[in-house]
Order: sequence, then structure tokens, then C-alpha cells
Amino acid sequence: MAITREDVLHVAALARLEIPEGEVEGVREQLGAILEAVGKVSELDLADVEPTSHPLDLVNQWAEDEPRPSLPREEALANAPDPADGSFRVPAVGG
Repeated sequence: MAITREDVLHVAALARLEIPEGEVEGVREQLGAILEAVGKVSELDLADVEPTSHPLDLVNQWAEDEPRPSLPREEALANAPDPADGSFRVPAVGG
């Protein structure tokens, strides 16, 4: 699959990344190489391979859920640039 310059710029915009003009071609080549490597998986006969989410059989190890004191609100907000009404104020996200 060929990656175009426009594809790179579109994905960068979606990821909110700024790619310097002089690096766009290098990123395009790298993304193309990654997609080519991932595409090789489709060449394999995986009909008898059971889907997995991880190569190792992992089991969750949960700690006991014990109540403990939390960080005081004043201390949590001590370095907040613009706290409001005991909460963190963040810029609105719009589309």
C-alpha cells in the first residue's frame, strides 16, 4: 500500500503532530515500510491459529482493595494553573 504525502499530513493532523516539512518524505517512507511489514502477516496461513491478546498466558494479580486516605484537594490543586471551584479547569475541546 503506497502512502502519499497527503496521507502523512492527514494522519499527523489527526494525531495532532507537527511534522517539519523536511521530514514528511522520511515519515512517508517509514510508514510505508511499517505497513509493508504488517501486511506480510496476511500472507501467512493462520487458519489453525487461535486468536490471542498476548503471547503469554497472563493472569491478573489484583491487590486487596483497602480504603486509605486520599490526597487532600488543596494539595492536589496546588500546582494547577487555573483551578476553579475545587476542580481542575481545562480548555474546552470543540470540533
